[in-house]
Amino acid sequence: MAEILVYVDHVDGAVRKPTLELLTLARRLGEPVAVALGNGAADTAAALAEHGAVKVLTADAPEFAEYLVVPKVEALQAAYEVVSPAAVLLPSSGENKEIAARLAVRIGSGVITDAVDLEAGAEGPVATQSAFAASYTTKSRVSKGTPVITVKPNSAPVEAAPAAGAVEALAVSFSEKAHGTKVTSRTPRESTGRPELTEAAIVVSGGRGVNGAENFAIIEALADSLGAAVGASRAAVDAGWYPHSNQVGQTGKSVSPQLYIASGISGAIQHRAGMQTSKTIVAINKDAEAPIFDLVDYGVVGDLFDVVPQLTAEVQARKG
Repeated sequence: MAEILVYVDHVDGAVRKPTLELLTLARRLGEPVAVALGNGAADTAAALAEHGAVKVLTADAPEFAEYLVVPKVEALQAAYEVVSPAAVLLPSSGENKEIAARLAVRIGSGVITDAVDLEAGAEGPVATQSAFAASYTTKSRVSKGTPVITVKPNSAPVEAAPAAGAVEALAVSFSEKAHGTKVTSRTPRESTGRPELTEAAIVVSGGRGVNGAENFAIIEALADSLGAAVGASRAAVDAGWYPHSNQVGQTGKSVSPQLYIASGISGAIQHRAGMQTSKTIVAINKDAEAPIFDLVDYGVVGDLFDVVPQLTAEVQARKG
């Protein structure tokens, strides 16, 4: 059976959920071979084996932490040359899409980004993507070389499928280019206790209709009652009401949760581009003609300051 290279997203050995989802998709295409890089790489083996990795290639070097992108590209290229996989899969993120593009250029292959599903095809993996604000669903395959594909979080379930997970050291030789851009400092992100926005199963977002930073407490209360992440539209971020790190949209983060609740968001195309692949979309807006209602599964025409607190109270009551 063909081997599928899976790039591991982890934090000091703790494997993040999108990688476990990738392993589910990889098993549809062949035998997953995971590539874990950086501090704690070897500690990922148990979780990866539990979810289907037949082999785990690990490498740790200062370059992975001290320099941007290129060291990881060169390590992934080294893994590609060792394995000769039928496809290379990465979780979609800003950095990982750059890694995918650089790798595709180096190995002379095509690249597909932000897939929401994968299936085996007669001529290679077929990727499903959502396009033009969810107006179209496309199916694509790479016609040249080994497909390099990034997949959005929440595109597949996490399924246990115990495998060998044999750990092997990956030899990586870094070129001069790998030392081109050095990281000079890092600032730890303050923890909110909420899920990571791009990985959350539920996202509650607020927009211009929230009408002030102080009013985002209403959005946060609903999110906390649901165990959700908090998002914001560009209008809310530009107004200084919520941090840019929480922006959902074309110039922010792309999310694909099971449930997306948009409160006071009109539905500009830029925002829709970042949340259009959500499984179920609910909008709350007092403007019945707001474009967001063209996209939603459920819509509530009403003032968010009346609707959202009632929804929060109902959720809390049902939780007992």
